[in-house]
Amino acid sequence: MRGVVRSTVFAVAVAGLTLSVAALSSGNAFAQAKRAPAAAEAAPPADAPMKQIALTEKQIEGVLAAQKEMDALEDKLPDNPNAKPDSKAAAELEAISKKSGFASYAEYNNVMDNISLVLAGFDPATKKYIGAEAVLKQQIATVQANTKMPAKEKKQTLADMNAALKTPAPVIENKGNIDLVGKYYDKLIGALSEDEDD
Repeated sequence: MRGVVRSTVFAVAVAGLTLSVAALSSGNAFAQAKRAPAAAEAAPPADAPMKQIALTEKQIEGVLAAQKEMDALEDKLPDNPNAKPDSKAAAELEAISKKSGFASYAEYNNVMDNISLVLAGFDPATKKYIGAEAVLKQQIATVQANTKMPAKEKKQTLADMNAALKTPAPVIENKGNIDLVGKYYDKLIGALSEDEDD
C-alpha cells in the first residue's frame, strides 16, 4: 500500500510539473515521473501505510540538502521498490540522511512521502494547492488535448493516469504541511524533478 501511495502521489506531483513545463514535448515524461525512490533496509515495508507527520522547515531543508546525493545513488538501487539495496548502498543512504539532519533513511523517506503527498495537490500553473484529484483531472485533459503526442504513448499515459485517479491519494491530515510545502514549492519541484530529466 505504501509503495502504491508514494508512487501515485509522487507521479502526480512530478508529472504535473513535467506536463506543464515541457508541454508534453516528451512522450515519455509521465512514464519517467512514475518512478519512485526505492526503499532501503531501514524503511518500512512497501505495503506499510504511510505515516503522516507535521513537516518542519528543518526537514524540508534537509530533503533539499540531501537530494543531489540521493539522486546520485538511484542507479545503485534496485528497480523493484520491495527489493532491498545492497549493504553499501544502504549505508550510503543512511549516511546521507544523517548528514542532512535525519535520524535515519527511514525518517528521510517518510518526510519525502509527506512532501510528495502534498506536492501532488499543487496546480503547477498557479502553484496553488487544489488537491491531487483535481490536478490529475487537469493533467488528463491536457494529455487528451495534446495532438503532438504519439497515439500509443498517449493511450498508455491516459491509462496510467486514469488508473491513478481510481486510487485517490490519502487526505492530508496536517493542513499546515500545505502552506509549508507551498513556501518551498519552487525549490522542491526543482530538486525533485532534476533526476527525472536524467
